[in-house]
Formats: sequence, structure tokens, C-alpha cells
Amino acid sequence: MVAMDTNENLFRRLEQLNEIGASLSKERDIDSLLEQILVAAKNITHADGGTLYRMSEDGNSLRFEIVRTDSLNIALGGSTGKPIAFPPLPLKNEQGQPNNAMIAVCAAINDKTVNIADAYTEVGFDFTGTRKFDAMTGYRSKSFLTVPMKNHQNEIIGVLQLINSIDPGSGEVVVFSSSDQQLAESLGSQAAIALTNRQLVIQLETLFESFINLINLAIDEKSPYTGGHCQRVPELTMMLADAVNKTDSGPLAEFQMGDRDFYELKIAGLLHDCGKVTTPVHVVDKSTKLQTLFDRIVMVDTRFEVLKRDAEIRMLKRILDDRAAEPELRSEYQEQIRLLDDERDFLRRVNIGGEVMSETDQQRVRDIGRLRKWSQAPGEEADFLSSDEIENLTIRAGTLTAGERETINHHIVATIKMLENLPWPNHLKNVAEYAGGHHERMDGKGYPKGLTRDQMSVQARMMGIADIFEALTADDRPYKKGMKLSQAMGIMANFKRNGHIDPDLFDVFVRQGVYLRYAEQFLDAQQIDAIDEDAVLK
Repeated sequence: MVAMDTNENLFRRLEQLNEIGASLSKERDIDSLLEQILVAAKNITHADGGTLYRMSEDGNSLRFEIVRTDSLNIALGGSTGKPIAFPPLPLKNEQGQPNNAMIAVCAAINDKTVNIADAYTEVGFDFTGTRKFDAMTGYRSKSFLTVPMKNHQNEIIGVLQLINSIDPGSGEVVVFSSSDQQLAESLGSQAAIALTNRQLVIQLETLFESFINLINLAIDEKSPYTGGHCQRVPELTMMLADAVNKTDSGPLAEFQMGDRDFYELKIAGLLHDCGKVTTPVHVVDKSTKLQTLFDRIVMVDTRFEVLKRDAEIRMLKRILDDRAAEPELRSEYQEQIRLLDDERDFLRRVNIGGEVMSETDQQRVRDIGRLRKWSQAPGEEADFLSSDEIENLTIRAGTLTAGERETINHHIVATIKMLENLPWPNHLKNVAEYAGGHHERMDGKGYPKGLTRDQMSVQARMMGIADIFEALTADDRPYKKGMKLSQAMGIMANFKRNGHIDPDLFDVFVRQGVYLRYAEQFLDAQQIDAIDEDAVLK
């Protein structure tokens, strides 16, 4: 028995088919897309059950992707999270011949729709598995409609199989009608194109992200101290974005991001420091004030050894001239050595860098450099420290000179130039703005553009918080140890108060426990200590 379609019913089903096609073209998740395809095919043909198969990567078999049987309440694969235990269907049998005995394989390898009225009476197909399933469940598999799915290159990418068409009036199992077949074939064609397009987009996105990771790998290879940063900042940014998205009260309650927005922010996070490929490695890795390609403190040490040698030679010459003065001369010599050792220890200490160098220490470096002399060669006396060495050793905080800090800061200018020159598609058009704003400040005192809070996107402000917090807590920098959580959060709280970071986003960062989730995932256990959130937020 075949269910008859009225013109009105057929027109309604065609409208439904168009709506399904539009819906499929918008779906981004592959599993959801496959599920929509099967459910839509079942609905449009009134099928009780169905299976969607996809061609394996090697093209040798069909694998089960989605299985549904309404009357048995069976739902496997897709959004259910329930695995499908059935083995793939090989396209060839044990003799290496086309496996035409299996209906789904036959449809695939012959590129034709197979419409069967009753599996139990059909000749030419092996329904052994179907009969076993029916015997086990009490089901009666009867009518089958099996449609190959072809992409735009005329390649079979899957098979859509529908079971037991239910007559809407009588509720009986009937043969799939010719209109059912035409609609299913049309849907299969639309579904194949939608699936192929989604796969192509995913492949392009994967390729694009691989290029991004290649850039980060290049930065990492230049310096082991920045590679981790390039990975951690995007992770923290996405954690904060997710927390903001879930906020349902306060100033950010109305701010919402969709899947595309999250992906755009993720890409911006991965690329936020891509300009560091232009930064000289000896500046990025500068762990001491005198470091260039090597730590020049060893040259300073050598000069001290030369001065000590010269002092000893002078002492010995004077002793030869006046033996009676030897005790006094040796005592004088020991005092000279003590002073030289003290100055050497002092320069070694200030070379390490730190939070703040006092003006007294800075002046002492200048005095040693200008007042003390040494002989580079016989008859060639020079200042003990060069102007460049004095400039470096008197750096007030950290290990970078003003010029080197400019060089470091230039990476964000390079990042913006690089990203603004790329032909971004519409859904990624804000990447350059997000990535280029993570060194701006809410009060307009940041760089490179001096933007204020109102001139920045929420996403760029998120990245600014992530970049600062990661830098404070990172334990892989050459010039400092990773801070404890309490110290870092105290600094972040000050940054909130002085207009450096967005106060509303920082409140979410604290209240939603973003800082703690990040710490538990990325920080050493010894860095994680107790935080008084109320005190931090005051």
C-alpha cells in the first residue's frame, strides 16, 4: 500500500523542504547538521526510523553517524552522546567484489536510490542483520528508502536510509511513495552540499589556525619565554569572555557573544602578539641589564680582575723598592681588593634588575663608571664603564632601557599593521581591533593609539586584562619569577582603581572565579594562595 499525496500536502512538504534547506545552510556544528538532516528526512517522509551513514576517510566503508527509531525510542549518535556500536559497512566483500548485498552500500557504490516495499520479501539484498535486530527488539522492518548523498563534485559522501513510512491517516506502515523518494533525494542533495560546505569551512579554519600556530611556533623558537604567553592569553581571554556571557546582572548583563563572536575573539587572542616576530630575540630574552647576545657582566668581571692584577703588580714593585714598607703596602693592597670586590658584587647585584633601583645606587654606578679607570692596553686608559653600560646598569626598574622598551612596545604596532593588511571575512573583521588593543588603558594612557575605554570594544578590554594577569603570574620569564596569586590580584586591583583596566570586566574576573580557574590550570601550586575577593574589589 502506498500513501497518496494531495496537491496541498505536496505543496506543504515542498515548503518544508525549502525551510529545511535554509536551516541546514546556517548550521555550523557537524554533529548537529547530521542530526538535522536525518530528522528532517524522517519528518518529510513520515518515516519511523532512519540511519545516516558517512563515507570513511579512506573511502572503503560507510560508518554509522546517526540512528533514530521513534517507536522503539532509539536515539544514537549526534547530540545524544550515545555511541553507535555497529561496525562500518565495507564497500567490498571478502572476495573483493562490490558489496551490493547490503542496501546502503549498494546505493552508495551504484549512485542510485533504492526503494523497497518489504525487506522480508525483497530478493537480492542481505537483510540478515535487519532480521536479527527485529527478532531482538520485536520490531518489524518493512519499507526502506535508501538515498545516496553526493557533493558538488559528484562524489558520494554518505547515505540516507529511511525505514517504515507511516501513513498519517491510518498509522500503517506503507511503501515510500514516489514523492517521498523525490523529496528525500532533493533533501539528500541539499544536505550533501551543506555538509560539504561545512567540512570545507572547517578545513579552511583548521588550516588558518595552523598558520597562526606556525607564527606562534616561530615566536616560540625565537624565545622560549614568549611561546607560553601566546597560548595562555587566548585561553584566559576565552575564560573571561565565557564568564561575561553568563553574567545576568550588573553593567555587562546585556552583553552577549554568539559562536561566531567567540571564534573571532579566539583568533584575535592567538594573534595578539604576532608582531613579536619582528622583535630582536636578545631584547625579548633580556634577563639582566647588561645582556645582549651574552651577559656583558663577564666583561665587567674581567676588568675588575685586570684592576686587581695591576694593584698587585704595583704593590710588589713598591715592596721591591722599599722592603721595610711591605706590611703597610700589603694592608693597602688588601683594602684596594676589598673595595674592588665590593664594587664588583654591587654591579653584579644591580645587573639582575628588580622593581625599583634607588637614585643612590644609580649614582654609585655612574661614579664607578666614570671615576674608576682601567687599562685596555698598555698606555691606553679608559673609563671603567662605557656610556651604554652605565645606561643599562642604571635602569630604574626591570632590565630594559627606554629604547629597548620602545622596541618591545613596537610589537603591537607591527601586530596591528600585519593584521590590518589581511583581507578578513566579515565574521573576523574585528580581529585587528581586538588584538591591537591589549596594551591600551581605560584612561587613554596606553599605547599605541592612546584609546580610552569608550573607544575600545569590550573584547579588546578583555584581552587587556588577560595579557596583564598572564604576564604577572607567568613563571617562564627570564627576568622575574611568577607572582603569587594574592600579589598579582593586588596589582590588578590597583590597575582597576587607577584607570588601567576595565573595572566592570575585572569585577566579573573576580566574582566569577576566572582568576582561580586559570590559576588551577596554569600556575604552579605554590603560587596559589588565599584571596580576599571583597578586599580586592573594594
